[in-house]
Amino acid sequence: MTLQEIASILGCEIGVNTTLISGMNTLKNASGSEVSFIANSKYIKEIQNTQAAAVIIDAALVEHLPSGCIALIVEHPYWSMAELSKYFAPSIEELNAAHAAVGEGSSVSLKAELANGCVIGKNCTIMANVYVGANVRIGDNTIIYPNVTIYRDCVVGSECIIHAGVVIGSDGFGFATNKRGEHKKIYQNGNVVIEDDVEIGSNTAIDRAVFGSTKIKKGARLDNLIQIGHNCEIGEYCVLVSQSGFAGSSIIGRNNVFGAQSGVSGHLEIAAFNTFAARTGVTKSVKESGKTFAGFPFMDHKLWLKIQGKLARLVK
Repeated sequence: MTLQEIASILGCEIGVNTTLISGMNTLKNASGSEVSFIANSKYIKEIQNTQAAAVIIDAALVEHLPSGCIALIVEHPYWSMAELSKYFAPSIEELNAAHAAVGEGSSVSLKAELANGCVIGKNCTIMANVYVGANVRIGDNTIIYPNVTIYRDCVVGSECIIHAGVVIGSDGFGFATNKRGEHKKIYQNGNVVIEDDVEIGSNTAIDRAVFGSTKIKKGARLDNLIQIGHNCEIGEYCVLVSQSGFAGSSIIGRNNVFGAQSGVSGHLEIAAFNTFAARTGVTKSVKESGKTFAGFPFMDHKLWLKIQGKLARLVK
């Protein structure tokens, strides 16, 4: 689309501008052929360094745009971003793409469905009722158990084990809300990347990114019934126990352990080599390593034990 066409969709006045726009991205990662947005003044610093061709923005923040970056001035940038996102959403399937390619030694059930454009590596096992979407890439020696669904454009590495009922690449839970309480879907136009030697337990859901990728890094171990939100990053060799959940854009360092029913709020960063006991609620970023936490809101595990002991004595 041209920038002028985008301005017309959003109801902006920018004059004649035939710059071709290939997609949308964050302020930090946008290229000169992409559009970005800012809906919160706390990201002002990122405006100044953005390489985006244009930014969806309200009038109060326009002065912070770098020279050469076009301002798409709207009243509600987040709502307008959601409106524009659907125009860059890919089709659900690629009907004109090449047929699926299956590597030597791989076994694919006759009851599995491989969409056009996907590529399966060598010596993989794809079992009954698996759906592998358009342009998905699966590495060598990976096992996909029954009823797994992998949405388009996602990547699964080599030596992975994906257990029954897992959903990889479903839409992240993203929407804009206006003053009347109406909701507008934000199309999730990124993907999921699962690196090598990852095991994912039954009925776990890993959401695709809004822009970019949700990442599960090498050697991670995910139990059953886990929710990974859009744009999360789960570090190398992390262990996530059943019913734990990670809100969007949380970044988990390597070798963290999360007990059952623990949870992490969105946009937090957790340093490497920490342990979070069952039902721990992580509400702020953790910069230290080698610690053990518990409780909600979370605290040092030893302090939590002392508090529980005192509470128990109060009721005697």
